[in-house]
Amino acid sequence: MRIAIDHRSQYRFSKPQARIVQLLRVTPCDTEYQTVVNWRIDVDVDARLRRGVDGYGNIVTMLYAEGPIEALEVTVTGEVLTTEATGIVRGGAEPLPPMLFLRSTPRTLASVSLAEFASDMSAGTPLGRLHALNAGLHARFPCTPDTTDTGITAAEAFTASKATSRDVAQMMVAAARHLHIPARYVSGYRSDGEAHGAPHAWAEAHIDRLGWVGFDPATGLSPDESYVRVAVGLDATAAASIAGTRVGQGEEALDVDLHVDEIDSQD
Repeated sequence: MRIAIDHRSQYRFSKPQARIVQLLRVTPCDTEYQTVVNWRIDVDVDARLRRGVDGYGNIVTMLYAEGPIEALEVTVTGEVLTTEATGIVRGGAEPLPPMLFLRSTPRTLASVSLAEFASDMSAGTPLGRLHALNAGLHARFPCTPDTTDTGITAAEAFTASKATSRDVAQMMVAAARHLHIPARYVSGYRSDGEAHGAPHAWAEAHIDRLGWVGFDPATGLSPDESYVRVAVGLDATAAASIAGTRVGQGEEALDVDLHVDEIDSQD
């Protein structure tokens, strides 16, 4: 599948900012099942961009801009070729051992109720348990939009009546770790014909002799060729698409316009 991404983040400030520094995790890597055809990051103010790789193996871009800045727009565009892999992840950067991803964070610590939910899925093989967890979370939260991060934890979201794709991904990570299965949070893009308010989120778990496998509780299935995998981390904070600081007073407003579209192979 050939997928086009147009991801625009527009910041407006009530007072001019003296300096803005952002870390952008918005650039996908090549793997066995996805190839980046072209990719670019544009900024509508005078800024310096520096590319690197973080400790998880994610491609990161540091953005430095000097003020006064009243507004800032970051535009990410590109095309990626994907191949069906039934959720299996191979060929990407893996600088860390899978056992690291048994480590819980404040946002992925399983509450008693979430732990009990995970334990109810503990029969069978590890792969079978993970598929049961994935389907169970989707049944509990059938509608999970992609929205901006509010900082909610997996435990808090599990008790709510509604959840986002980010929330259920963190629940999946927390539940898998409770079952002593290494799991990590994934941020990326999904082509489903709709506009989005934020990147999509899902989880990956490590299975002996199989490797990393993706699970998306937003659909109850494993990721297919309509997904573009961008960044991984212990939780949503570690894999956030944009994080940063600003020097200046006043309030900040953020608008996100994100389109992920399948391109006809004859185009």
